[in-house]
Amino acid sequence: MSKIHFINEFDADRTFTYSERIALLRKRKVEQTEEKARCGGADEDDYGLIVQDEFDYKLKPSHPNGSIYGYRAWTDNYCSILRDHPIYVDALDAFSAKGFLFLERLRPKDKKWNPDYPYNELQAIFSKYQVISGIDNCHHFTPDLQIGLHIGWGGILKALESGKASHDESHSEFYDSEIEVVRSIIAFINRAGDEIEALACLEKNHQLSENLHQMARINHAISTEAPTTFRQAIAWSNWFSMLSRTYNRGSSGGQLEDLFNPFYERDVKAGLLSDDEAVFYLACMFLQDSRYWQLGGPDGDDNDKTCHLSYLALEAADKINIATNLTIRVHDKLDKSFFRKSVEYLFKNKQGWPRYSSDKALMEGFMRCGYSKDLARQRVAAGCHWMCIPGMEYTMNDTVKVNIAMVFQVAFDDMMDHEANPSSEILWDYFEKHLRIAVDATGDGIIHHLSYQTKTQPELILNLFQHGLIEKGVNITDGGANYYNMCVDAAGLAVAADSFAAVEQRIDIEHKITYAGLKAHLDANFEDKDGEYIRQMMLHSSRYGEGDSLGDKWAVRISRLWTADVRDQVARHADNPKHVNFIPGFFSWSNTILLGSILKATANGRKAGEPINHGANPNSGFRKDGAVTSLCNSIAAIQPGYGNTAPVQLEVDPQIANDPQGVDKMCAMILGIIESGNTLLNINIIDAKKILEANKDPFKYPDLVVRVTGFTAFFAMLSEKFRELVVDRVRSVNTDACE
Repeated sequence: MSKIHFINEFDADRTFTYSERIALLRKRKVEQTEEKARCGGADEDDYGLIVQDEFDYKLKPSHPNGSIYGYRAWTDNYCSILRDHPIYVDALDAFSAKGFLFLERLRPKDKKWNPDYPYNELQAIFSKYQVISGIDNCHHFTPDLQIGLHIGWGGILKALESGKASHDESHSEFYDSEIEVVRSIIAFINRAGDEIEALACLEKNHQLSENLHQMARINHAISTEAPTTFRQAIAWSNWFSMLSRTYNRGSSGGQLEDLFNPFYERDVKAGLLSDDEAVFYLACMFLQDSRYWQLGGPDGDDNDKTCHLSYLALEAADKINIATNLTIRVHDKLDKSFFRKSVEYLFKNKQGWPRYSSDKALMEGFMRCGYSKDLARQRVAAGCHWMCIPGMEYTMNDTVKVNIAMVFQVAFDDMMDHEANPSSEILWDYFEKHLRIAVDATGDGIIHHLSYQTKTQPELILNLFQHGLIEKGVNITDGGANYYNMCVDAAGLAVAADSFAAVEQRIDIEHKITYAGLKAHLDANFEDKDGEYIRQMMLHSSRYGEGDSLGDKWAVRISRLWTADVRDQVARHADNPKHVNFIPGFFSWSNTILLGSILKATANGRKAGEPINHGANPNSGFRKDGAVTSLCNSIAAIQPGYGNTAPVQLEVDPQIANDPQGVDKMCAMILGIIESGNTLLNINIIDAKKILEANKDPFKYPDLVVRVTGFTAFFAMLSEKFRELVVDRVRSVNTDACE
């Protein structure tokens, strides 16, 4: 299957409808996905990477340890890749931008951070509390693609050359590197045009040959000039995606209507574009990469951004029907027909898209950080659980996490070592102390990252799409961003809350076990005498998610402490010249397995090594009836409330909306969840039987897509352990299919 040029063996006079081309392209995508899965897969976004055996780039180290650091090394390696990178072409497609690798992942895994800027003391704290520090985590902020759509690569190059002329030599390293990168990009896209033009002469099918000629002309045009048509705009966006992914996994798309609707309306008015053609181009864009796109939401005057193109985007996602990351921003004036249509597609395709964010909760939360309503509205859904103002913020979203289940473990052991008469309230005092140490270290780690990231991995691509950065002539971590809003997430909330509740209930209130007895069972992983009995007793204590329970009380208490500690970092680092804002959230991404792997048995009955809970969700089995209202109310109660999310992950039986009335009820339920104060809603429509069969043989359904967490993924691409996490959630929703 590994090919980079698909010159098809179709009859010369055969013609294809757009729908036929989409179906053929989807079939090829599924085959390529299966090939990736057989090569190892990954517990992350699909990214649109292609497996091939024609290009095997070898990193050119700049350091004796085999890694690369700083402007020159990253520039040399990236430009070398573009000089040799093959051009992927499929005559059925509208676009040609496909990538094969991430430069950042070619580095030795344990040699990413520049050793000249160590953080050994912080690392000891990170290890103790299982902190994912974010140091050397690239991007996770959002570019403003409108910059490129307005001035093109040629305009960006001119801006860089002008900036260099107006600055002294202290900025030369920045400008020299960026200029070389942009020139290499222009040459690469031009080379693509040349190769595609040559391939067009080999394609025997007249329709597909003409398509290749058009593709070549578009690439030649947008290599330097700003796009002028809808197809050119999407082609430009696809090239940005491939080029930024190749550098360091790139970033999100943005507000789809803002970026593309002006081109769409102009072409339609000029008679250059039909809706069928527009849907085809959008479907090809979704096929190219699983970037995050936001649809709907209010503009600066509170009017809905939904337009005809919004509907076409849903139609395109429906036709291509693969792993797609679309977010609907829900607000009071959202087009009701558009919202309902999105829910219909959610249930029709059962692929985990779209998801739904709350404009009100996110906007009001971000305003609590001191920002205006206008800026808060500009934040768009940009990743698994995060928002960002395109071209304005540096955020490190989804890269910094503290496992508060581990903080609970450290606090419990510390209390048992020092207290003769332990209790849940004394345990809370220890938890407060250790959580503060972990959060303070996390804040220090973020400042360390900002101070030295340029010496490790400058943002050579995304720098180009930030407002005012080229004029400043510095990397984004050196003051190039307008705002520094650092997302800091807690993971393991349900494990910690349920552990506190179990201790208070079974020891303090009911006196069914002692603290010393519990510690002995925890140290033995509940495998000692009476261990399983005690485990079941603790496991069936009051739980977070039950509603008005001890578990819920502890979850809210932990959330308020977490929020206060993270927000306190703003004052603690007030002297930092970047005026860093620290914003709390609750999210684990795909780290549920990793963060549980070295965690001992916990007081809620969880055994050593088992995964922690998913994101802000309760532990599975929190209620026998799995009540949606209880789950969503519990998550609403622990929202930090400063503009980041604590998502609801909801598993839904497809039978709930198998008729028009069912769809209406689902619409009402989604709105109710959003209106209750929740920030983001991820929904899996569970075809339990199909998922259980796919778990036994992932390649039986290679096109099966599930919403893993904030991202959707092909089920076959997930590791066995991660597939089992999805299956566990299925079992909690539909026990009949599991029999």
